[in-house]
Amino acid sequence: MTSADTNEEQAATPPQPPPAEITYSGQYSVNPLAEASFRRMCGQIPSVLRRIAQLSWRTDRRAVQLLLGCQAVTGISAAVLLTATAHAMSPILGDGSAGDRLHEAVPALLVVAFAAALGRGAAAVATYAERRITPRLTTETDSALVEAVCRVEAAAYAEEGFSDRHEAAEMGVIRSQVMVADAQRFLSALIRMVTACGVLSVLNPLMLPLLLLAVLPAGVGAVLTARVDYEIHYANIADRNVRGMMRWWATTSKYGDEVRANSMTDYLVHWYRALSDRCDRRTLAAAPRTLRIALTSAVAGGLFLIATWGVLAWLAVSGRIELAVAATAVIAVQTTLSALSQVVINGAAVFHTSLYLSDMQAFLDDAAARTPKRGPGRADGRVEQIRLDEVSYQYPGKAKPAVDSVTLTLERGRILAIVGANGSGKSTLTRLLTGIYLADKGKVTWNGADLASVDPAGVWAQTGLVPQIFAQWPMPLRENVTLGQPRTHDDGPVWEAIDAVGLREAVDDLPAGLDTLLSREVFGGSELSGGQWQRIACSRALYRLPGLLILDEPTSQMDPRGEHQIFERIKAIAAGRITIVVTHRLENTRIADHIIVMEQGRITEQGRYDDLVHAGGTFAELLQLSQDR
Repeated sequence: MTSADTNEEQAATPPQPPPAEITYSGQYSVNPLAEASFRRMCGQIPSVLRRIAQLSWRTDRRAVQLLLGCQAVTGISAAVLLTATAHAMSPILGDGSAGDRLHEAVPALLVVAFAAALGRGAAAVATYAERRITPRLTTETDSALVEAVCRVEAAAYAEEGFSDRHEAAEMGVIRSQVMVADAQRFLSALIRMVTACGVLSVLNPLMLPLLLLAVLPAGVGAVLTARVDYEIHYANIADRNVRGMMRWWATTSKYGDEVRANSMTDYLVHWYRALSDRCDRRTLAAAPRTLRIALTSAVAGGLFLIATWGVLAWLAVSGRIELAVAATAVIAVQTTLSALSQVVINGAAVFHTSLYLSDMQAFLDDAAARTPKRGPGRADGRVEQIRLDEVSYQYPGKAKPAVDSVTLTLERGRILAIVGANGSGKSTLTRLLTGIYLADKGKVTWNGADLASVDPAGVWAQTGLVPQIFAQWPMPLRENVTLGQPRTHDDGPVWEAIDAVGLREAVDDLPAGLDTLLSREVFGGSELSGGQWQRIACSRALYRLPGLLILDEPTSQMDPRGEHQIFERIKAIAAGRITIVVTHRLENTRIADHIIVMEQGRITEQGRYDDLVHAGGTFAELLQLSQDR
């Protein structure tokens, strides 16, 4: 092929499409700071300090007490230092020989040294206390967020914006790593500033308002800059969320074969860069705004600072204050300016933190409100019967219900098979049977108890589920089987579940048997094949000895021998429980006592295998198609 042909082919190839713009409408599409006033933004600082204090108090009370004690010592040492400085300046700048003046100033200078050492010691101890609090506080907030997501009603996952609000809450966890340090530095600087201002106001009241005016523009600028930063963060939430998910999918070794063999690398890299560039463009577009804020605040602050030094010089030259007082005032001004600068910097950081903590708290409150609270009822005893009465369920944002007016009765000791095309409502139906979803219409009852008024924990304690997409937990094999269930030191039940799915030989081949870590990405870990992982998922459900056993395509990745063994086991244990098998392999439904065929959320056929084969309906058609392959 010539270069001209290559160029012609490239010209005929359309450019790679960019990632779609993600936009939302409704409650969660509005930036909470868009209409917030400056006073309201500054007013958040005390509330976030209070919240940080409450979180820290629950984490380590002694460390908080130590931290507060250090702040008090900081204030006292700053006041003593400035007062002693004033006493030392009088003899040093007075009359007499140098030796006499120095000898007279020594006591005050010793107090200055002691106060300075005390302040530095308090700062070191405060840092120690902060480092005792921060790791545990970060762990607590992180764990609270994980628990909230795990306990939320499953229906929340389908709601628009839930994942993005979760991503925004994650930023609150990240900020928790620095929020105690920021709050500690802010309070320390505030105490030093108040102390220095108090001393300065005693020396000359005119100096105080000028100093405050000198630093006020910097404070306003810092808060406005934090607001701009948060606006960019808020605008980029959706793109960052999707980019993070795609980063994991593109780089994890589990999908490396698919990425390489299907030539996905170029487009995935293009896609990732395009999303990153989109985030960068929003950030860069805000740079002129932050520059204008910084320049305006710097100019205003500089003018007031010049006025402050000018007034101090005028007071000293005109003899309105003594030279020793003027020298002390210079130190007080420098101390105040330094403290004010730290107040501004760390106050802006605290304000910044308040934005992300508000996102996190709002998400946690919303998740807590969505935690299943369905009533005091209990689903105790063996599950004898599960009944659905005209049950319907529609996912948020969907035009049609996923399950539509389904009536069905399941009895203990019987096996139900559910078949149908993709999207016919099979998996949604199993979620309704287990109370993972609550019906929009109709009701689901266990032994006559409505799941809408029953504690879901009792229902799920009697449920064993093998979903189509199951987790491959990076845990030892034993914990992969027993996960979610109490266990003893006896591994007998674990081996029974492993034998039931025909996995003993594979476990014996692992380097540490049941103690083998099932994660190739971790040093010393091992990996299983897809079919072996599916057997682990089945063994996990069987280990529970559930009253309701649901297997959603349980053998899709297994060889014929493994598939046969699993279904033989299902038949063997069926007498003690209600069993549901969801499958596309219609030959496997021979083991069922009853089969239902779902289409567009409705049951269109039901009966025994032999009856449906000869009924000439959808079941017979799907079976024929599977046999003609």
